[in-house]
Amino acid sequence: MNETSTTSSNSEPVIRLEAVCFRYPGGPLVLDNLNFEVFQNDRIGLVAPNGSGKTTLFHLIMGLVKPESGRIKAFGRILANEQDFTMVRRRIGLLFQDADDQLFSPTVLEDVAFGPLNLGKSRTEAKQISRRTLAFLGLEGFEDRVTIKLSGGEKRLVSLATVLAMQPEVLLLDEPTTGLDNDTRNTLIRVLQQLEMTMVVISHDFDFLDQVTRRIFTLENGKILTDEQVHFHVHRHAHKMGKAPHRHH
Repeated sequence: MNETSTTSSNSEPVIRLEAVCFRYPGGPLVLDNLNFEVFQNDRIGLVAPNGSGKTTLFHLIMGLVKPESGRIKAFGRILANEQDFTMVRRRIGLLFQDADDQLFSPTVLEDVAFGPLNLGKSRTEAKQISRRTLAFLGLEGFEDRVTIKLSGGEKRLVSLATVLAMQPEVLLLDEPTTGLDNDTRNTLIRVLQQLEMTMVVISHDFDFLDQVTRRIFTLENGKILTDEQVHFHVHRHAHKMGKAPHRHH
């Protein structure tokens, strides 16, 4: 199997990065001749240390940063200019790592309706889509809530609502469980399990990834390693001391 094949199908991948190199100004290579393919209905988890380039990978796919070299394709089309990436942003939804980067309208309904309105929906249609999306996420009654007064978990779910309301074909989720309490985390798991769409999920939460993705990849030295090339496991053990502080030797 090659570096990043995600399926045995011969179908065209919905996303393909070919020999992509990227570095931030004055810095070392973050991604080094990286190849990555995502096929329809893939559910991929991506685990790697901070600073390894996971978020950069998402930003390249969305056209928020540009590669130093290499080629990016989506839906069978080479992405070469802003017009190409505008098409991508209509079909791929990105959940940012920080919910405050996603929310900017005074109320929840205005935030969630913003995307559908930009897609040409009427105000009535946008509100209907927004209310259905909020209900799906268990956020009925949140329409008039002031966004900046939401809890961290509520902001995260509303951020996801803004993405889902645009009815994307692919989801890119960047550390979606960060700062969530157990109830909100379980809601997120339920929602993602019910969604029948292609997704790539960045997370350090192995248990979460085990429940919402089918394969787990990692980034090492600027390249993707597939789950055939690296083995992940969860370490579980019990202690007679319970919650008392202790050390591992």
